[in-house]
Amino acid sequence: MSKTKRKRHTGAFKAKVGLEALMGIKTVGQIAREYQIHPVPVTQWKGVVRDRLPELFESPPAVVADSQELVAQLHEKIGQLSVEVDWLKKKVQAIGPVVARKELIEPCEQLSLRRQCELVGVARSGFYYEPVPETEANLALMRRLDELHLAHPVYGSRRLTALLQREGLAANRKRVVRLLALMGVEAVYPKRSLSQPGAGHRIYPYLLKGLEITGPDQVWCSDITYVPLAHGFMYLVAVMDWWSRYVVAWELSNSLDSEFCIRAWTAAVASGRCPLISNTDQGCQFTSEAYLEAVESVGVDVSMDGRGRWIDNRFIERLWRSVKQEDIYPQDYADGLTAQRGLGRWFGEYNTARPHQALRYATPGEVYHSPESYGARPAAWRWK
Repeated sequence: MSKTKRKRHTGAFKAKVGLEALMGIKTVGQIAREYQIHPVPVTQWKGVVRDRLPELFESPPAVVADSQELVAQLHEKIGQLSVEVDWLKKKVQAIGPVVARKELIEPCEQLSLRRQCELVGVARSGFYYEPVPETEANLALMRRLDELHLAHPVYGSRRLTALLQREGLAANRKRVVRLLALMGVEAVYPKRSLSQPGAGHRIYPYLLKGLEITGPDQVWCSDITYVPLAHGFMYLVAVMDWWSRYVVAWELSNSLDSEFCIRAWTAAVASGRCPLISNTDQGCQFTSEAYLEAVESVGVDVSMDGRGRWIDNRFIERLWRSVKQEDIYPQDYADGLTAQRGLGRWFGEYNTARPHQALRYATPGEVYHSPESYGARPAAWRWK
């Protein structure tokens, strides 16, 4: 049996793909199909481009040349064993599930792919395996699951599967569980050991309990939601003022990382206004060190919902229902560029032209920018 030669991509090709992913116009799946590569390297190269671009403006060419010469001399002295140790030290921090460990393997003159697989504990057959992208049928099913979850946030995989089957859709529970995990969607229900601190990040208290909110910029809230497209999906994050329901900033991304949440927060505070408290859930994007540093660096207190307590951030959950029912589902955006433009129009209308019943039919923008003109809220904003 002849071995299939592994295709190697040039640095220029990786940079081109990474830049296109960084632009956020197309989904990761669309980019992977266009360039006939696996979706995993697309996300990986996007991160490399984002992290390495500043070096072009910081490192003079002479310093780079000297560094390369020094690395070459060191490699000659320390030998193959030390190269393997250095390689592991650089990669070991990111070693996790098999999918994550596969991303660490890359062409290297000093280390064969076979040896790299052994070092990170990945079978070669598993490394060369390329999963099939999601089919159109699965994308349609994911869209319907998102609609059902929006209407019934407490329904788990069993009830959602039953609803799909009653609608005549072919879906078993295992398929539903896998697609929900891919979408980042989870049913709202109380979990075990809720009083114990979660592992891996600092737990911040919920600061809104018993707090009476009396005006704008006292509390901002943030959250992420899944955005179905005609041929893929993206993720949307928004920063909203709790008092006025005004959307201060929002961002769309083709990857579920903390970077686009940081961009949204940075855009929000760049408006010249800043809250006293920022409230989020305990998702990994909002508990990352980079995001928390961005929030706390401007003197904002961090508040986090209780685990499984979606109602603690209920206003932004209501925003997701509005934007999906009024814009995302009816428009059925084809790609990230059209979604970016359409959502920009919708959020602009939401802030400045859409009367809000809870605001006595004023717009969020009117209440946010001129709170003194609208007096006290109809009901006390004290959350128990």
